Amino acid sequence: MSATLSPSLLLAVPLAPLAGALVAGLFGRQVGRAGAHVVTILGVAIAFVLSAYVLGSVVNDGAYFNATIYEWMRVGALKMEVGFLVDGLTAMMMCVVTFVSLMVHVYTIGYMADDPGYQRFFSYISLFTFSMLMLVMSNNFLQLFFGWEAVGLVSYLLIGFWFTRPTAIFANMKAFIVNRIGDFGFILGIGLVLAYAGTLNYGEAFARAGDLARLKFPGTEWMLITVTCICLFIGAMGKSAQFPLHVWLPDSMEGPTPISALIHAATMVTAGIFMVARMSPLFELSDVALSFVMTIGAITALFMGLLGIIQNDIKRVVAYSTLSQLGYMTVALGASAYSVAVFHLMTHAFFKALLFLAAGSVIIGMHHDQDIRNMGGLRKYMPITWITSLVGSLALIGTPLFSGFYSKDSIIEAVHASHLPGSGFAYFAVAAGVFITAFYSFRMYFLVFHGPERFRNKPFPPPAHEHDGAHGAAHDEPGHHEGSHAHAPLESPWVVTVPLVLLAIPSAVIGYLTIGPMLFGDFFIRSIRVFPNLHPAMEELARDYHGPIAMAAHSLSGPIFWLALAGAVVAWFFYLRRPDIPAAIQKRFSWAYRVLDNKYYFDWFNENVLAKSALMLGTGLWKGGDETVIDGVLIDGSARSIGDLAGVVRRFQNGYLYWYALVMIVGVVGLMTWQLWPFFGNPFGR
Repeated sequence: MSATLSPSLLLAVPLAPLAGALVAGLFGRQVGRAGAHVVTILGVAIAFVLSAYVLGSVVNDGAYFNATIYEWMRVGALKMEVGFLVDGLTAMMMCVVTFVSLMVHVYTIGYMADDPGYQRFFSYISLFTFSMLMLVMSNNFLQLFFGWEAVGLVSYLLIGFWFTRPTAIFANMKAFIVNRIGDFGFILGIGLVLAYAGTLNYGEAFARAGDLARLKFPGTEWMLITVTCICLFIGAMGKSAQFPLHVWLPDSMEGPTPISALIHAATMVTAGIFMVARMSPLFELSDVALSFVMTIGAITALFMGLLGIIQNDIKRVVAYSTLSQLGYMTVALGASAYSVAVFHLMTHAFFKALLFLAAGSVIIGMHHDQDIRNMGGLRKYMPITWITSLVGSLALIGTPLFSGFYSKDSIIEAVHASHLPGSGFAYFAVAAGVFITAFYSFRMYFLVFHGPERFRNKPFPPPAHEHDGAHGAAHDEPGHHEGSHAHAPLESPWVVTVPLVLLAIPSAVIGYLTIGPMLFGDFFIRSIRVFPNLHPAMEELARDYHGPIAMAAHSLSGPIFWLALAGAVVAWFFYLRRPDIPAAIQKRFSWAYRVLDNKYYFDWFNENVLAKSALMLGTGLWKGGDETVIDGVLIDGSARSIGDLAGVVRRFQNGYLYWYALVMIVGVVGLMTWQLWPFFGNPFGR
């Protein structure tokens, strides 16, 4: 029999970070900088310890929880509640979110040390953790939507944390608007579930999924389940930055590096992947929806990876890597390999957080310069940052025995086993993405840590930064001092390097340790539903799996390993041995470089076509509808009509007694004539 979990214990997991956020946010001046980071780190640490206990109970004792914590409204048979669903999927997400958040909190002590918004930042990231925990722990669509919108709101605050920068304000508004587009589809999907299943509870809705699969969307030949799943996935396209709603994610680099790590690794962008995996009982019933998911993921994985090749900002290289890896996860969802997608979500969270925080450490050492072309030779000056960055890069490209290898290789094999429309293109995209990922990852690695020390005589001087308002010289990266660029960089302080080491450990080993139970055991048996007769990808993976060592050894003879190795070798040759070749290629294929540099012109199209069309439409509605019809006719017109009528009536109210007497006499004569008319007949008719 399954063990039960205490509701009070589960409630403490999200409330501990919330309490820290409230103390740091509302009483930041009273508790001071040290008090703010102590209380928020303590809250997240408590959440992590409790999450680890919950995960242990789920794994060892088969613990399970699905119940209402608080019912705040009932409308007929519809319950609106706060409730928790804790199973293998939830417990794993709780641990990933809290551990990565804890590392980011500790790292922030060193990174934001000189920023005047210190307490505010700690309050925001702790609130971000609370929002994500409420999302992953929910057992109903209403609470899911609350957490969904809450992470969007806090991400808006964090991306625009340095609110005196025009670029930061533009970036957070861009993220907010693009995510509202996705959320419109998401709420339509929830509305369809409510309308036809009559409930917002996951379990009740999933129990009626078979009935929904037999219905057609009113007025069309589309199946209702297909429309519902596509609407839900549009929400995931916004949150998890899938093509074409990916445009906000690279610009989110305007926020401080710690929040880049938190958004890209464990919170906001993983919410869409988690949601689709949770909704597997619905998505399994629509091959059309699954093909749509797979195709969108394949486009994102391939084309966003290509953009990483030409980036020179160290954070943007890692950002485009996130976009590509999210595409991999989405492809796995489309192949009905939900557990593989979530497995990659977990491994990616560790090595992507590591790469972002390592990039921040490099930025500290480089005194705010983020251009990798101005770096080189940092290996001997920043040894901890160097070795942890190497571990993260090896995990990212799928090096055998590292965590990313097990999840990434499983995705590629699952797509290869899928027979859905679009699976052929998806397999090409994820296979080609292996070479691309290895190339841009080691391009960054070699330019930053090897080769000549270009920081002593920078070939690409960084643009003058906008220091504005109260933020001053500490507006961005700590440790920035004018005139110190030529100095050799120093290793970052321990509050920065300790999180790097702690993240490097799972980046190296977590895949090896967990692939068996997570993909081929019973870990997700209560969380994910797959119909193997229709979607056999996981069965084929299980048939070919013979342990993590055998899987790594077998990969050495396959094309995927050699594609990754080729990408790393080409990057080494191009950027350490023959740096003239990339320059020649850029000159020879300048048109292709322009397309990539302009990000396929999506930003141009959005700003010059969509935004201007929306502006023209809004102006037309404002001028024609608001000013002309509403103000001019309905409001001002009715006021003018009343005024004109009053002007006429006012002539009869002139204040002269004889005029009132005359009007009364005329009225009496008229009334008598009207009353006596029937008795005398019509004298004019004779």
